[in-house]
Amino acid sequence: MKWDIDNNGNPDMKHILTVLIPFLIVVLCLPAILSATSQPSGGKMTESKPALPKTVGSWTRPGSPQLITAKTIFDYMDGAGELYLGYRFDHLEVYEYKAPTQKEILVEIYYMKTSDDAFGLLSLDWGGKPADLSQQSHEQPQPNSSGSGWPRALYGKGLLRLWSGSIYARIMAYQETPESKDAVLTLGRAVVKGKRNLPPPELISSPPDVLQPDWTLRQDSVRFFRTHLVLNSLYYLGHENMLALDHASEAVTSVYEKKDSSRAPSRIRIIKIKYANFDRARSALDQFHASYLPEHPLQENPGSANELLNTFPIEDGWLAYRLQRETITFAFECPDQETARAVVHQIK
Repeated sequence: MKWDIDNNGNPDMKHILTVLIPFLIVVLCLPAILSATSQPSGGKMTESKPALPKTVGSWTRPGSPQLITAKTIFDYMDGAGELYLGYRFDHLEVYEYKAPTQKEILVEIYYMKTSDDAFGLLSLDWGGKPADLSQQSHEQPQPNSSGSGWPRALYGKGLLRLWSGSIYARIMAYQETPESKDAVLTLGRAVVKGKRNLPPPELISSPPDVLQPDWTLRQDSVRFFRTHLVLNSLYYLGHENMLALDHASEAVTSVYEKKDSSRAPSRIRIIKIKYANFDRARSALDQFHASYLPEHPLQENPGSANELLNTFPIEDGWLAYRLQRETITFAFECPDQETARAVVHQIK
């Protein structure tokens, strides 16, 4: 690079600064530019760590959390660890708030790979009352304030469970008092503060509220899951992974009821699974049919390469399944063949 020279034969410093300053600005800003353009895609996100207060009410937490990984989760919890690993679990941070005259408050923050996984954990239990953590007052919580159609936080008997981005959290007061309830909800607000309300999994919006003629969706039965271990905790099909489920799968199960005043309501169980592609879905269906329906021949639908519909009488009613491209819809415990066929047609 050629510099201007002053009258004494020295480089002109004013000219040097004019050239170098823009260059230095670009160099200094480059890390931020690269960071902004290299965010994960496909729903995977890097979740900022919640800023939990050191003290809330009478309770104080230690300076750093207990860190739980996939390798140590079974040391931390007995048995339930499988449910968390059934989703795309990254790590867990545990805080214990202690007070001089009251029992502890436990805070568990689960960092998942995606928002869908965090939603799935909340969907395993819709018990409790919706809590609106976006407002300072919790006297009249709005369950659907996010517009998603699903509550993002549920509180009951001292336990708050919430979904916020790729974080799922459990905040539990070992003894519920008015003061501990305020503390639990304050901690919940700290967890969600500054985070965007992402939508629930796309697949979760597919179950219609009513299947004709008179089957009604039980809202508290809708669950999002990925693996067969979670499915078996919801609806047991067998110890084998006969549906070839894995972390790349997306699945929803739900229950529809038909009211009958003279006896208990009749029920139909729906399971809908989306695979990575058609070949994966077809392979899973063939495996399911061979394991679950060995006595029934598989009947192909002529003229449709990417679709297959079959109905079969089994022990607890009629079973229907419908393969459409990369998605399979199952209907279990249907009262008759006509209902079974109609149900899988109505689930879009």
